[in-house]
Amino acid sequence: MKKAVQTIPKITLRQLAVFVSIYQTGSTSRASEVVHLSQSAVSSALTELETRLQMPLFERVGRRLNQHPNAHPIYIQAQAILGQALTLEHYHKSQVGQIHIGASTTIGNYVLPPLLAKLYEVLPDANVDMYIANTQEVVNEVEQLNIDIALVEGMPRPTDMKAIEQRAWRTDTLMVFAKRDSKWLKGVAAYNDADHCYELSTEQLAKLPLLVREAGSGTRQIIDEQLLQYLPNAEIIMAIQQSEAIKHMVSADIGLGCLSQHVIHAELAKGQLVQVKVAGIDLSRTWWLVWHKARHQSPIWQTFIDIIEQGQAQT
Repeated sequence: MKKAVQTIPKITLRQLAVFVSIYQTGSTSRASEVVHLSQSAVSSALTELETRLQMPLFERVGRRLNQHPNAHPIYIQAQAILGQALTLEHYHKSQVGQIHIGASTTIGNYVLPPLLAKLYEVLPDANVDMYIANTQEVVNEVEQLNIDIALVEGMPRPTDMKAIEQRAWRTDTLMVFAKRDSKWLKGVAAYNDADHCYELSTEQLAKLPLLVREAGSGTRQIIDEQLLQYLPNAEIIMAIQQSEAIKHMVSADIGLGCLSQHVIHAELAKGQLVQVKVAGIDLSRTWWLVWHKARHQSPIWQTFIDIIEQGQAQT
């Protein structure tokens, strides 16, 4: 019959903290006040530690505890371990307040800032890291677990659909637009004063120079799927990565553009740019929330989701 093997308890942080307090105060009664434990619990923790180490740390002389020569080197190591544990705890607390947000260009430049302002109102110490690029680049970062949550335009196209969660967020409308009194529209279309826009057919638009976003952007995806398929011979003179660049080029009357209503809202209001409505064309689209299923959803992650959903309810 095999003899049962006695299992010696593992060393715990609590035992080390008790030992350090006894070492520093010189008694179990004063140590119990420091660690907020009963004196009997402190004595038990010290006994358990000595049993695990298989060496005495203090010599009991009546009610007094005299330090054993073993105590000092163990004290140095215990302080180091407790310091590392405290550093880890502080690191965890800092990570709880950190979030990595990705956004496609239009959302990142025009829609995300007020959402972040609301996040800072709720969590003033929030640590936000942002990545703004075109939709496909942002989705790629989500797949690599570099981003906690992303807000993108157009339908996300991850390589691994099983790993990515995506949720419809809100709707947006793209607009074809031109400079007010553009040379390209003279003699082609009349200005509609009631609706503050020009009106064109697809045949007319196909003959005019068009400035669009680059392939891979959410804006370009919608232009390809909902506009250019009706304009097989459209004159695309330039594909540009930045919406602001397109807006300024259209303002210089280089051609017509097609961007989100959010990008040109201020210029439309001032009358510097005007909408060009294209008969039979609907350029509405869905914006998406995207995250990796394996990504930890921290409290700040949920707070940001709540802010997004509140904003959605108000639109």
